[in-house]
Amino acid sequence: MDYTGLRRLKGPDRARIITALIALRAGLRKLPPKQPGNFLLSTWNIREFGGSKYGGRTLDALYCIAECINRFDLVAVQEVRQDLVALKQVVRILGRDWDYVYTDVTFGSRGNGERLAFLFNRSRVSFTGLAGELVLPSKSATELVAQVARTPFICGFQSGWAKFNLCTVHIYYGTGKKDDPDRLRDIEETAKLLATKAKSYIDLDHPVDYSPENLVLLGDFNIFGREDATFQALTKNRFTIPEELLRQKGSNVAEDKFYDQIAFYRQGSGLKCEAAGVFNFYRYIFNDARTYKKVMPTTAKFDSWRTYQMSDHLIMWTEFEVDKTDAYLRNLMREDADAAPGASKRAARATTGKISARKATAKKTAKTKEATKKAAKRKTAKKAA
Repeated sequence: MDYTGLRRLKGPDRARIITALIALRAGLRKLPPKQPGNFLLSTWNIREFGGSKYGGRTLDALYCIAECINRFDLVAVQEVRQDLVALKQVVRILGRDWDYVYTDVTFGSRGNGERLAFLFNRSRVSFTGLAGELVLPSKSATELVAQVARTPFICGFQSGWAKFNLCTVHIYYGTGKKDDPDRLRDIEETAKLLATKAKSYIDLDHPVDYSPENLVLLGDFNIFGREDATFQALTKNRFTIPEELLRQKGSNVAEDKFYDQIAFYRQGSGLKCEAAGVFNFYRYIFNDARTYKKVMPTTAKFDSWRTYQMSDHLIMWTEFEVDKTDAYLRNLMREDADAAPGASKRAARATTGKISARKATAKKTAKTKEATKKAAKRKTAKKAA
């Protein structure tokens, strides 16, 4: 994080931002720390990121958004607008280790002028080069197929020994119904296409335990509840949600809707979710209207205004162990054993011979000690006589 910009601020603005950052950092420390061998993946819909509602985002929000992102290794971000100034400001605050990749704007009324993006820490994550948008296929060259409202964005990354092909989405909301037909179709078609193309992204026929490959579908699905058809559209297409996430509350501000998800293709291998959760930053920041009375517009209501500063979505995250060095070394040992027929038997015979030799030596030593004791007794008896 680059906090040098705070030095140029004076008076109440600097004090307010620093106070918020200290409180936020205390909350973020409750999450798993970054350490050698782990990978922290998250997804976050940052409401109208780059929009101008209520005059746009304050410096308070930009620093707090950057602080949240900095806690993770890679963040899938939805609802990035055409104006990239806010995104670039956040990346600048994050510092030189951070990079990003994003889509073009999705045009059309359903696309809502949005982009999708990935932000990642280059000191812990590398971009593999894979980047593309998912387009639903047609059965013939002349057939027109209705596409997903906001084209899903897939990119490849590697952290440690593990490879992640991440597809992020912002599914069309539509009406306020739990199973809006357009929303259901978009989830169904995206999950089905990814499952069909899984072999293009990961080696399902020859998985390697020390180099796990995974296909992940994550983002804002606008799913109301886990019992809804929209949620089942994920699971029936061979995507699974980590148990740790299934035990969490919702990812909206009220924590009663399950809009955001991180789903793994079932046939991916070699990774175990160590921890997961939903981080509610409002427990630490932007929770007191009096603090921002002089900052927010006089006509704005605090509960609405703050969602255009931070978001109306909370942050969903997962942690994975990506150090597979031991698995790699064990694999090398197996290769050596397979390359030398009879080597195992010879090793076993050699071990058996060594054990037998040690037993014989021990037996001989015991006999020698017994003979020495008897000789000493005889000598003592003669002296007594």
